Amino acid sequence: MRKLSRIIILLIAVTCLILSLALSGCTKHPNEKQLQALDEQTKAAIAAEDQLSKCNQQKADFDRELAEKKSKLESAKSEKETIEKKLSGM
Repeated sequence: MRKLSRIIILLIAVTCLILSLALSGCTKHPNEKQLQALDEQTKAAIAAEDQLSKCNQQKADFDRELAEKKSKLESAKSEKETIEKKLSGM
């Protein structure tokens, strides 16, 4: 008797779950509001990707500029050492 009542309760619960999913208004096609939200999200994603590429380009420019300045610094240091050696040899 207990098994039968548990099975009936389980069947009722499963039936209610299936009916609630079927009647919840899910459709194959999105409505206008969902399409608009998708468009906004797509535009935001594209804008973020553009911003990322600009930042990456700016970082590459800064890295190149840093490398140039380091090169100039090393050149200046070696020139300074050469001049100091010449001055100390006098």
